[in-house]
Amino acid sequence: MSLRNRIEAKLREAFSPERLFVIDESSQHAGHQPGFEGAEGTHMRVRIVAPVFTGMTRLARHRAITELLQPELDAGLHALAIEPAAPGEETRW
Repeated sequence: MSLRNRIEAKLREAFSPERLFVIDESSQHAGHQPGFEGAEGTHMRVRIVAPVFTGMTRLARHRAITELLQPELDAGLHALAIEPAAPGEETRW
């Protein structure tokens, strides 16, 4: 199972989102560090709308997602962009 699919499965199980997009942006970062050619699974973006986020601060939402995905970060996920929202909140996507 790819990293993107593992992240998506964990987020679906933990948060039961109404909308979820896990985007691998690794190729956009090729050349940012010496020797990095944009290997798959190093830079991910999570866009998620879930009822569980209602009443939570933005920081609390980020912490909940980061804690859930800590094993992936420990295993080599270099960057994780998080765009969480509760239902009814405006998103840019």
